[in-house]
Amino acid sequence: MATTVNRSIVETGNTAARRPVDYVWAVARISIGWIFLWAFLDKTFGWGFATPANRAWISGGSPTTGFLKGTGENALGGFFSSLAGQAWVDWLFMAGLLGIGLALILGVGTRIAAVTGSLMLVFMWAAELPLDTNPFMDDHIVYSVVLVGLALANAGATLGLGNLPIVRRNPYLK
Repeated sequence: MATTVNRSIVETGNTAARRPVDYVWAVARISIGWIFLWAFLDKTFGWGFATPANRAWISGGSPTTGFLKGTGENALGGFFSSLAGQAWVDWLFMAGLLGIGLALILGVGTRIAAVTGSLMLVFMWAAELPLDTNPFMDDHIVYSVVLVGLALANAGATLGLGNLPIVRRNPYLK
């Protein structure tokens, strides 16, 4: 029986030997997925964590207005604040939060989630420039780096659906 090395997982036939680092990446994937999914849920239903019920999306609130209107005096604030509250921006943002969150939690589409999640995070980082506490580094950039690491580590294959035959046959689903 042939043995091949696939990144950090050694496969022999249909079995895979997992290393501790694979579980670390999987937990990081699920954790960041939950951050995206929770943001979607709280902004949709206004469960009172970051979004009060009266500003929930289902109550007619705009999920982008609070953050983007608050960037008006920042370096790129004119551009970003002009997007606040536009229906197409709200829908795109919410679809992104939901899709990225589900992909990361399920471990399918992790590469797509890494690219789109990083893009969303870099836009949010740019909207906040100049930063108050650091010349350039903040959590948006750190999360983006971790998302890239998740994709490169094939993190969906551990504690996720990334080993399904359909995913193995279609690399774009990894």
